[in-house]
Amino acid sequence: MRFSLRLPTDRVELPAEFGSGVAVIEMATVAEGLGYDAVFVTEHPLPSDEWMASGGHHALDPFVALSFAAAASERLRLHTNLIVVPYHDPFVLAKAAASLDALSGGRLVLGVGAGYLEPEFRALGADFEGRNERMDQALSLMKQVWSGESIDVSGEGFEARGHTALPRPAQKPHPPIWIGGNSKRAIRRAVEMADGWMPFPNPGTHAGRRHTPAMESLDDLRERLDYMREHAAAIGKPPPRDLIFMPIAGGQYGGPRFDAGRWLDHVAELAELGVTDLSVDVPGGSRFEWLANAEGLARAVVEPAARL
Repeated sequence: MRFSLRLPTDRVELPAEFGSGVAVIEMATVAEGLGYDAVFVTEHPLPSDEWMASGGHHALDPFVALSFAAAASERLRLHTNLIVVPYHDPFVLAKAAASLDALSGGRLVLGVGAGYLEPEFRALGADFEGRNERMDQALSLMKQVWSGESIDVSGEGFEARGHTALPRPAQKPHPPIWIGGNSKRAIRRAVEMADGWMPFPNPGTHAGRRHTPAMESLDDLRERLDYMREHAAAIGKPPPRDLIFMPIAGGQYGGPRFDAGRWLDHVAELAELGVTDLSVDVPGGSRFEWLANAEGLARAVVEPAARL
């Protein structure tokens, strides 16, 4: 089991603790030393004040933040969790991803999703209703761009006839693409167009707000995995090789409900289902506290899980 640790770059109210280059470098360096496989960040270029007031968060630009993590490490994978593809011009997004992959020596994991915050779509001039179609088109275009060959394509709002983008990503044919979302459409996209699937725990009360189905138990995950495998078999393709999930048992490290034994049992349960990676988070009111908790989780769970 591999572990991707969230960098708290959304804590913009504490920029010196979590939002500076020095902070990102230190957190990434420590994460690598503790045996985490990856670090991840999210994306919110222009969230609405209403969403922020109901529990939303800001975020540093993911490619900029991860470039600092890349410069501070040697093997740590750089995980976007996730990029909202329809927010972006696909050619500019392909260039950003290829640049980070090239500069890091092939360590980018491109987690992507269709997005769900309609006000943020409007603010960015992006089409909310057509986001799924735009995402599928963008993924196809990005793969063509990453080939390093001249492309001849056109679509709504663009025409690229006889254009080439270099450098290519360090990973061939391209960085692994992981699709976020719990819907059947997201699952089909993961099977047909990607290398991994990123479902996430989602209470039923949040399903409508996030525009993706609830996922509250391992039975929910198992049901979706059955659908994924059935669809893969139906189209004659193997299921995605990577499956990342967020633990839902054992409590959060540093909290009163944390139970290392239950965590490890849960890791084994998830591995049996086919989960290959876990996205994990630790609390911390300061960088010192966050680093201590990252070390505590590594000692209690990451290291023992490696021996399972």
